[in-house]
Amino acid sequence: MNKYELVVVVNAVIEDDARAAVIEKAKDLITRFGGTISGVDEWGKKRLAYEIQKMNDGFYYFIKFEAETTAIAEIESQMRIMDNVLRYLCVKVEE
Repeated sequence: MNKYELVVVVNAVIEDDARAAVIEKAKDLITRFGGTISGVDEWGKKRLAYEIQKMNDGFYYFIKFEAETTAIAEIESQMRIMDNVLRYLCVKVEE
């Protein structure tokens, strides 16, 4: 299993409960495809570098996890269609 980091930018306009539900869904995706989560950091509300979907702010979350290489494509394909996710980036951590 390889180590990965997933950064998720969530819509800042939605309620706290809905934002938490988005992150729970992302964590469920990781565990559903055989990954194990080692940590979740909330970076909070930050100004975006450029406007995305007519929004200037977003909530940033940083998820560290381990998963098989094949699981990443599945996780990314599901993240792409999730509501309230403005952007995401998943990178492999080199040891």
